[in-house]
Amino acid sequence: MNKYVYALLVVATTSLMGSAFAIGKIGLAYASPILLVALRFTIAGIVMGIAVIILKKPHPKTLYDWGQIFIIGFFQTAGVMGCIFVSLETITAGESSILTFMNPLLVIIFGTIFLRLSYRRLQWFGVVLGFIGVFITFGAHVSIKTGTLLGFLSAVSWAIGTLLIKTWGAKFNVWVLTAYQMLFGGIILFLASFILEEPFFVVNSSSLFILLWLAIMASVVQFAIWFYLLSIGDPGKTSAFLFLSPFFGVLSGWILLQEPIYWYVALGGVFIFAGIFFANWTPKQTY
Repeated sequence: MNKYVYALLVVATTSLMGSAFAIGKIGLAYASPILLVALRFTIAGIVMGIAVIILKKPHPKTLYDWGQIFIIGFFQTAGVMGCIFVSLETITAGESSILTFMNPLLVIIFGTIFLRLSYRRLQWFGVVLGFIGVFITFGAHVSIKTGTLLGFLSAVSWAIGTLLIKTWGAKFNVWVLTAYQMLFGGIILFLASFILEEPFFVVNSSSLFILLWLAIMASVVQFAIWFYLLSIGDPGKTSAFLFLSPFFGVLSGWILLQEPIYWYVALGGVFIFAGIFFANWTPKQTY
């Protein structure tokens, strides 16, 4: 793939991903957290499911394959997004994103332990540097609350989902995988909503706009791009670009929530971009 196209796709998916924290935080004024995210991914899954059927994309033929997509949906959608949206009730959007975007570091750790993947020292250095940059970007403070544990669990679930997609995803059409893992995740979240909370949704123009933005732009478009990038690259190197998402999260918070941008945001951005460089740079071989 052309490097400029790749860079454009990275910016598109990470900016959409980052903006979802601020928009989701606004959405909690109109809906209970698990129900909001359940509606988001059920709608997204239905839209993409209809699209892949109309376009006659190849679907799984065995119950085993469908089971693998269900498991991916459990971790990648239900686990990650459920934990994120519930965490937003007790911690800030910034703190939630800090914890969630520990994912790239966890991907390399889990990939090394469970899949015996090999990563260079520069990649380890890069993800640690980017991880430090995330903390600097958000002012280097995360208080220990219920949301803190949920934010960390979202990162763990995301790392597992990332590696499952890399392990199983090659045999699935990327659009089919995206559609049904979101749909399965949304259904799981619906069940969780009626078990774990008192669900409510206030219907008005603002709540519907937020829901549609989360479902279409921040889910259908964002996840399709993200899964495509995962399918063509190393999970550790690709996940390193996730460090851009909290940076875009700060910008969307500034624009949508009037959150101030401090000097440490700029410093954190330097660390983030340096981390991405080292995690993805391959030194030229000399002979």
